[in-house]
Amino acid sequence: MKSYRQYFVRAIRDRYPENADSLIFETDNHYKTTRIDTFFSKASGNPIDKRLDFSSYFLALIKTLDQRGESFETIRKICLEIVIEYVRPRNKFQQLLKQVPAKLTNTWLASIVIAYLIKKIKKRSHPDGFVVNIITDNRETFGLGYGFDILECGICKLFKKHNYGKYSSILAKLTRLLLAWPVLHL
Repeated sequence: MKSYRQYFVRAIRDRYPENADSLIFETDNHYKTTRIDTFFSKASGNPIDKRLDFSSYFLALIKTLDQRGESFETIRKICLEIVIEYVRPRNKFQQLLKQVPAKLTNTWLASIVIAYLIKKIKKRSHPDGFVVNIITDNRETFGLGYGFDILECGICKLFKKHNYGKYSSILAKLTRLLLAWPVLHL
């Protein structure tokens, strides 16, 4: 199973110690059906599409919790906890790497990398994937140096396909966290 699964398992065990095993089992079963719709992401030419398998596991968890009667707010909180833990630097080196993209944005090296990424993420590799623009204007990125303008969201498409569109707003916010951490998790 995927390396990100451990973050879901930990969150489920922390929140639902009495029935964690059954929730994990149900989530894994839902994932077997949701991942079919994101299988293309492994070979996609758009690196942001690679996030879709992770999102597919979120959808599986959301389906499980929704079917168990959990509230939207509780599901949102659990999903946010998982992503924050996932992107949290594990050591000083990862913490340093997280700061590198913003510091290098206005350098000649960054302009080459950004130009390459723009070509990759701006085109649609699959109808169910992402189409994204990279923004490098400091006025538009609030001084961060770079940002993402999501024109077509693969997560929204996936959630709508499974009739869970009302939950796509949760992952839309979480996508920003995931995109902000490209160095170690893409």
